[in-house]
Amino acid sequence: MDNKKPERHGTQMFDVNKARAAEIDSVMLEVNNALNEKGYSAVSQIVGYVMSGDPTYITSHKDARNLIQSIERDEILEEMVKRYLLSIQ
Repeated sequence: MDNKKPERHGTQMFDVNKARAAEIDSVMLEVNNALNEKGYSAVSQIVGYVMSGDPTYITSHKDARNLIQSIERDEILEEMVKRYLLSIQ
C-alpha cells in the first residue's frame, strides 16, 4: 500500500465567491420550496422582498423568512442578474 501524499505544485485557492454562491443557492432553494408549499408564487414574493426589504413577503414556514434575511438583498440581486446574463449569452 502506497501512503505517499500527492505532490502539490503552487498554492491551493479557495474561491470565496463560489462558496458564497453555493450558500445563496441553498438558502434560495429552501425559500422557494417553502413558498411553493404554502401556495405562493416564489418569484413574485422574492421580488417583493428584494425590492422593498419587507421580510413579510417571505413565509415563516420552514424558517424561510430568517433564512433569506441571512443574505444581503444586494447579494441576491447580484446572483440573479449574473445568472440571467449568463443564460442569455
